[in-house]
Amino acid sequence: MASLKELKLRINSVKSTQKITKAKQMVAAAKLRKAQAAAEAARPYAARLAGVMGSLAGKVTVSGSSPKLLAGTGKDQVHLLVVANSDRGLCGAFNSNIVKAAKVKATELQAEGKTVLFYLVGRKGRAQIRRDWPNAIIGQFDTTGVREPGFTEAEAIANELLGLFEAGKFDVAHLFYSKFRSALVQVPTAQQIIPVPAPAAAATDDGAVVEYEPDEETILVELLPRYLRTQLFGALLENMASEQGASMTAMDNATRNAGELINKLTIQYNRSRQAAITTELIEIIAGAEAL
Repeated sequence: MASLKELKLRINSVKSTQKITKAKQMVAAAKLRKAQAAAEAARPYAARLAGVMGSLAGKVTVSGSSPKLLAGTGKDQVHLLVVANSDRGLCGAFNSNIVKAAKVKATELQAEGKTVLFYLVGRKGRAQIRRDWPNAIIGQFDTTGVREPGFTEAEAIANELLGLFEAGKFDVAHLFYSKFRSALVQVPTAQQIIPVPAPAAAATDDGAVVEYEPDEETILVELLPRYLRTQLFGALLENMASEQGASMTAMDNATRNAGELINKLTIQYNRSRQAAITTELIEIIAGAEAL
């Protein structure tokens, strides 16, 4: 049985940990409001851009002369998995769930005889992927020094991916991130980003016919890279909101668990202290009777 001193030290240690988790929870809650607002504000723009893309792509017959980002390489052998994680821990299973979804997809592709490569965003999750696919990581984007990843980082990632695609390093790219639903629910999401899948054209009530100047393919050449950057930007915003939501929930659970542990240790400490006092009284009374 632990001594009174050991119990007291453990209680103080858990109390210190509880203060840290409580502070982390409050910080995550404050950051969550801002991150959630940013993610929700970006969704209408992405949806509208997808509608324009759908309208343009519906008027173009995909062929060898089509933009490469839309037509692809004509092959489906080498798949690049872009795994977007965070750089910080203390956010529950947020990073692990994204990595798990990527690993499941990689296993499925390998079972089909495909070659799998990885491009990693963020520091968390690298060790897990490197352990199983040590030679398959062809690039990574470090966000350690970035306080809040935004469009600048999304553009840099998109440019690197476009460079790898133009160099023929892969045929298809899939993006893995966590879509924010609420502070309690973050959904690991996978989507194909290269070649850009043609979104469904937005339905119009008036049936208006839209004519584009210059032609659709010329516009797509300029619009496809922007669409890719927008998808990456939205994924980074969704990830940031999901991370803060997961962190707030995890720290709230940790704070409650610490409180329960403190109560248990306090009861154990009081019982041990009472037992020690009773033993001392018995010894004193026995000594007095012996005299």
